Amino acid sequence: MEQEARQRRPRRVGAMTAAARSRAEQPRTASLIHRELHDDIVAFRRKPNDPLPERELLEHFGVSRTPLREALLRLADEGLVVIYPQVGTFVARIPLRVLHESIMIRRALELVMAEEAAARVDDAVLARLDANLAALDAARRDGDTDAFHRTDTEFHRIIGELSGRRTIMATVDTVRAQIDRYRLTTLPQAGRLARVVREHGTIRDGLAARDGAATAQAMNLHIGQMLTELDTAGSAHPDYFLDDWEEQA
Repeated sequence: MEQEARQRRPRRVGAMTAAARSRAEQPRTASLIHRELHDDIVAFRRKPNDPLPERELLEHFGVSRTPLREALLRLADEGLVVIYPQVGTFVARIPLRVLHESIMIRRALELVMAEEAAARVDDAVLARLDANLAALDAARRDGDTDAFHRTDTEFHRIIGELSGRRTIMATVDTVRAQIDRYRLTTLPQAGRLARVVREHGTIRDGLAARDGAATAQAMNLHIGQMLTELDTAGSAHPDYFLDDWEEQA
């Protein structure tokens, strides 16, 4: 019995060999690499068609090839990078069909959250929304599109949290990547930031009135306009977009 208990006793990490520790750490390392590259791509710090040289990334992250390649494969599965064997890895272009469907999914789900949030809003949440709107307008005046995008995202997150629909929020997050990449190409357009501030203000007013229908209608207009603009999505940067509509056939 004593011998059997010793056999079942878990091994201490300190007793692991260096190779075993390395293998155990690789999944976490791959996740950290994935997160940084994912954020860089979505935030347009790495743009469509930019190369991702293996040697440069190995030096940057200070890792072996295994976790780096695992991270790149995950990004490829998410449609954020393309890997050409014997050629190299590149930031993927924004696929128009996937973008269109992602916007449709996000609009449908955010309408649900907006309507339900209106029934649960209180003065504390309204104060957070007002502070967010003030920060959004300040970013507009400064022309700081990065801060504007972060503040915009937080506005929607406040509403999602207020709705209490955590699973719906998580689902929206899974389709945000291509939408956020697209949105960052549109923010520099003349009048775009001011229009978003106005639309957020209308959503806030619907919440303040505890009017679920009005809040949902305002959210529908806010997100739905992206669908009407997709016909001209590639006009400013055609090399950033991939026409993948034929893949549906």
